[in-house]
Amino acid sequence: MKLLRFGEPGRERPGIIDSQQQIRDLSSIVGDISGQTLTPEGLAKIQACDINTLPVVSNTHRIGPCVSGVGKFICIGLNYVDHCEETGAEVPAEPVVFMKATSAITGPNDGVIMPRGSEKLDWEVEMGIVIGRETRYVDEADALDYIAGYCVVHDVSERSFQLERGGQWDKGKGCDSFGPIGPYLVTADALSDPLNLDIWLSVNGKLYQNSNTRNMVFGPAKLVSYLSQFMSLQPGDIISTGTPPGVGLGQKPPVYLKVGDKIRLGIKGLGEQEQSVLSSV
Repeated sequence: MKLLRFGEPGRERPGIIDSQQQIRDLSSIVGDISGQTLTPEGLAKIQACDINTLPVVSNTHRIGPCVSGVGKFICIGLNYVDHCEETGAEVPAEPVVFMKATSAITGPNDGVIMPRGSEKLDWEVEMGIVIGRETRYVDEADALDYIAGYCVVHDVSERSFQLERGGQWDKGKGCDSFGPIGPYLVTADALSDPLNLDIWLSVNGKLYQNSNTRNMVFGPAKLVSYLSQFMSLQPGDIISTGTPPGVGLGQKPPVYLKVGDKIRLGIKGLGEQEQSVLSSV
């Protein structure tokens, strides 16, 4: 299934994409696409309905973040070998973990706001893992059973905040609008192999990132198992799995986003996003 949310910010409704690529309104079946809906029981409730009887939604509606009420937005750094090389970092022996503020979450086509004082605004296309079951101390062999689905994440980053302001990556990762997710969540049963998906990003029509999720250092099962050793994971939590090479910081010389720039990004099977860079208010 492809689940999404549509409508104005704060007033989104749940939806599902049918076989004709139309959006159907799920409001009569579930209240929202949130943690409770993403449990095995919640997904089974959607699967049991005849979606062809649900109202068709106009394609003029804004698409919102594909998950509501995210409790934790966990990110993995340096998770592609060639991205480590372009940034001059060693390939990590264990996953590099940091948090992104949930207030950064926006819809997939909402604007990216350049924060005040920004000098080095950068892009990072990533695959997101969405948790579907409460998860504690899970073995890697069982970890995939705890995943509800996958989505596109844009881990927007401000490198001067991240790297030049006294430590803590979170400062360059959590600004408002720095976490577009969606357009939809693809449930795990509808994705044959999350470790064989083309992943890409372009700026103003120029392709900068072009890779495949098979190049990850640590795959979804390892990440879910690893994180569950340090914190419990709840349905609706998102793990952003790291970015491939081609970020602005890695260009020679570095290239950073400016107000007015157009960003397009996507992952095969998980959809595409498109954003414009806006000035701060």
